[in-house]
Amino acid sequence: MNKTLNDIHPNARIGKNVKISSFVTIEEDVVIGDGTIIHPNVCVLNGTRIGKNCKIFPGAIIGSTPQDLKFSGEYSTLEIGDNVTIREYCTINRGTRANYKTEIKNNCLIMAYCHIAHDCVIGENCVLANCVNLAGHIRIGSKSILGGLSAVHQFVRIGDHVMVGGGSLVRKDVPPFVKAAREPLAYAGVNSVGLRRRGFSPEQIHTIQDIYRILYIRGFNTTQAVGMIEEKITQSPERDKILTFIRGADRGIIRGLRPLNGYKTNGHSS
Repeated sequence: MNKTLNDIHPNARIGKNVKISSFVTIEEDVVIGDGTIIHPNVCVLNGTRIGKNCKIFPGAIIGSTPQDLKFSGEYSTLEIGDNVTIREYCTINRGTRANYKTEIKNNCLIMAYCHIAHDCVIGENCVLANCVNLAGHIRIGSKSILGGLSAVHQFVRIGDHVMVGGGSLVRKDVPPFVKAAREPLAYAGVNSVGLRRRGFSPEQIHTIQDIYRILYIRGFNTTQAVGMIEEKITQSPERDKILTFIRGADRGIIRGLRPLNGYKTNGHSS
């Protein structure tokens, strides 16, 4: 560990084989797991917990005070799992009294210039491409990908295995297993390529496609579609995950596919 030209508090708990470059600030109430690499000009602030084998690139500010006028100095944390990569100039805030923590789970890639606000929870194996901005209280499921320059409204939920197109404005909840694109953001098919890569069987993918045809293609409102899915689709973990997500969507879910440049839907989805 190179302490040259650094400001590292002696009470910070730093694990084995941690590599810390120059011009790094690490405050007192910080825990850094074994094998983590911290590049130059990084600030790791009070309340931050970093797991093992993480990589934090130059200019990142980790665990800063929430940008929330309701924040009144209450104790809170930022908890980062193992094998997380945080690229250049990301800013990640700790929690507020709403949840008392912001959380990034294992194996995530947070690309350059992303902002993650207070009380967000990001599931395992997620990718946030360059310049993604998350407002407060956002929850992202596991193995989801947000394209670059996307902005997500506060309290929005994004399900597991979701692909959000670059430059999207995410104002409503995005259900599991789907692709979302266009403006305003809409359902753009099932994320079938991603699901195949992650070991979903053809039968599982077909079930998910059948569910989203009912929800988005056949013209039902959400309440009607949920009833139809319960009646017509055999129970499975995928069906239950989708129904549970929709029932918990207090902000509502993204809209269905709409015609684009003369294209008309025909009841089929990818």
